[in-house]
This record gives sequence, C-alpha cells and structure tokens, in this order.
Amino acid sequence: MAKNYQFKLFPMKYHQIDRQLFIKNREKFTAQMKPNSVAIFNSNDIYPVSADSTLPFAQHRDIFYLSGVDQEESILLLFPDAPYENLKEILFLKETNEHIAIWEGEKLTKERAFETSGIKTVIWLQDFHKTLKEIMAYSETIYINTNEHYRASIETETREARFVKWWKENYPAHKVEKSNPILQRLRSVKESEEIDLIQNACNITEKGFRRLLSFVKPNVTEYEIEAELIHEFVRNRSKGFAYTPIIASGNNANVLHYIENNQQCKAGDLILLDVAAEYANYSSDLSRTIPVSGRYSERQKAVYNAVLRVKNEATKMLTPGTLWKQYHLEVGKLMTSELLGLGLLDKADVQNENQDWPAYKKYFMHGTSHHMGLDTHDYGLLHEPMQANMVFTVEPGIYIPAEGFGIRIEDNVVVQKSGEPFNLMRNIPVEADEIEDLMNS
Repeated sequence: MAKNYQFKLFPMKYHQIDRQLFIKNREKFTAQMKPNSVAIFNSNDIYPVSADSTLPFAQHRDIFYLSGVDQEESILLLFPDAPYENLKEILFLKETNEHIAIWEGEKLTKERAFETSGIKTVIWLQDFHKTLKEIMAYSETIYINTNEHYRASIETETREARFVKWWKENYPAHKVEKSNPILQRLRSVKESEEIDLIQNACNITEKGFRRLLSFVKPNVTEYEIEAELIHEFVRNRSKGFAYTPIIASGNNANVLHYIENNQQCKAGDLILLDVAAEYANYSSDLSRTIPVSGRYSERQKAVYNAVLRVKNEATKMLTPGTLWKQYHLEVGKLMTSELLGLGLLDKADVQNENQDWPAYKKYFMHGTSHHMGLDTHDYGLLHEPMQANMVFTVEPGIYIPAEGFGIRIEDNVVVQKSGEPFNLMRNIPVEADEIEDLMNS
C-alpha cells in the first residue's frame, strides 16, 4: 500500500529559488553542446570523518547551478537531441521512504524536484544505469564534468571522478567533451536572480559585522568574535560561513590564511577580519580591519586609508573589456605609490625592483580580485576580458610584520555595462571614522 509521507514545503534554510533561474541556466548550457551529445552531473559525496561521523553535506555547485537540487546522491542528465521528450532532461534522485524520513528527514519527492528544478522527468537513482544504457545507444558524445579551476588542488576521489572512470570502462566508444569550459564562461556571468542571492549573502554579512562593532573590546578572544558571527549568520537563514573565517588580531594578520582564531585581542592592536556568510549556496566575501580599543592609532589609520584608496581606485577599473592580468599591473602601480607615501618603500626599491616580483609585493603579496558567486573563488577564465554582470572581489592589503599589524579591506562588486561597478557591500561600514564612531557609540 502506498505511503503518504508528510513533507514540509521548504526543506532548506533559505527561501526557495524561482526555478526559472535553473531553466535558463540549462538552456544556456545545452545551447553550447555538440549535436547528439549527453552531459552528466553528479552531486558531491557526504564525506566521512571517522566511525559513523560525516562532514555536513555541501552540494556540487555545477549540479546546483543547473537544477537547484541541493541533495546528496543526485544526478542530472541533459540530452537536448534525445529522440523522446522525456529523455531530454532527467533528474535521478534517491528514492525516499518512511525509514529515511524518520532517520534523516525529508528528501525530494518527484513533485518537489519538479517545483525546484523545472525538470519533468524524475527517475529514482536505482534505475540510472538502465536508463543510461538506453540513452547511450542514441548518443555519440558525452560531456564529463572535470574540475579545472585554476586554484583546484584535489587529493580525494570525488563522486564525479568515480563516475568518469566507470563511464570510460563501460562506454569506451563514445566521444568525450568537457563541460567545464562551458560552465567557466556561463557561471562567471551572473543572472539578475544570482546577483540578488549574492546581495542577500552580503546583507547577512553586514548584520554580522555591525554586531561585532559593539561587541569587540580589549581581551575578547578571536573565537568569541567567530561565535558572534555564526550566531548572526544562522539566525538570518545562512548555513554559516562562506569559507573558513579569518579573525586575525595583531601580528596574526600577517599570516594570510590564519584560521586558528584562538588568541586574545589586545588593547591597541588591530583585528583583520576576512569573514562572510553564504546564502542559498552563494558566497559573499568581506574583509575589514578594526581596532580592538575602538580607535586607530595615527599610523594605523594612515595605512588603513592608504589601503582604502587603493581599493576605491581599483574598483573603478573593473569594467567590461578589462583584462585581469593588466588590471593587477595597474593596481600594483597604485600600491607602489601608497607604500612610497607611507615610507615603506623608497625610490631605490622601485628603481631596482625585480619585474617578476615588484617591490610592492613585500607588503602586498596576493592578488586584488577574483571571481565570486556559487564558489568564493568562482568560475571565470582569467585570460578573457571582463564582462557586465561578472562579480569580483576587490581586496588590497598592506602587511607590516615589523609593526605588528596587517590591513585588508574587501568588497564585492558587479561589473556594469557602463560606469563604475555596483558595490554589493555599499552599506557595510568601511571608512575609518565611521568604524570608530560605531565602536564607541
């Protein structure tokens, strides 16, 4: 006898996203597929810790981008030239049952999967191989989804990688194409719905940052600051941090990826915060540097304002047609000028600099901007010109171990067709005087 499972309307913390976004994303992808080809996308694994413990599930961003499905053991198949309508788009999902509903909570029904994705054909995962065998008889080419992001460093075998190995063994006669080059271009240019989701993540981040300004004081610990942030993020429908938070007081700020967050914040020191919320799998990415005691010293404020000027001028350069590499060369010139003004460099340092590692790199050793969106370091081909509706960070910094502090300031901006980029973090305090006023109000 059929069971009548009771399912909540919205299984995720975030509000349901209009399925039209995912329909548009699939249309853009399939329009670039070769004739008579199939593309397959797998969800991520749930990764074990030890015993029966696992890490929290995080969906593979590509299957989410194309379907909105935020559930493990899911597969998306796209076959736009299929001879039958019901084979053009298929979602394969783990069949839910009463046992799963009791022990794990709700999973997508076929009806809910359609509401989420706009995909009419939903087949239980147990029938994947049987269905694929039929589809492969009709098709000539398969698109495999390899990770080719320029920052990727993968040591574990992913569900996607296991599928690729299995497919090559079972269907060796088919031609192979890569989905990643298509997705690198598509995902880097955001739909308006995506920009709204990133804006929501930025708004949640703003709430967390403002909470800190009245909380931070001498002798507070970095992990207490982290706790305040996660509280504010989660209560606003975020799953939490978009990336591992950096809460670096004093000289900890000179470790670029400091994540221990276990030290006491001392009077007179600065705290470099690189912390931000996610929302609906979309990232925000904020950096601010605030004074533990509520006031910057004269020297700290001078360096802070130098970084802020570089950020403001760099932001103006993010326009359609700009090349990422040339952009960073121009930002380097801005930073060199500021470091000369601060007395950190002299003219001889600049005249004698190594062009492969310019003098300013002693104090500003990382890049200024990266794509962001579903991933904090999102898809985007850096050798291709910037386009309208790409979203970038702008994050210059100056790091001075000899003086015991480092400063980074970062906003997220949308490239516009004309004019300056639109700052998604325009409402987050950034001027030194404003930060001081809020910390002392």
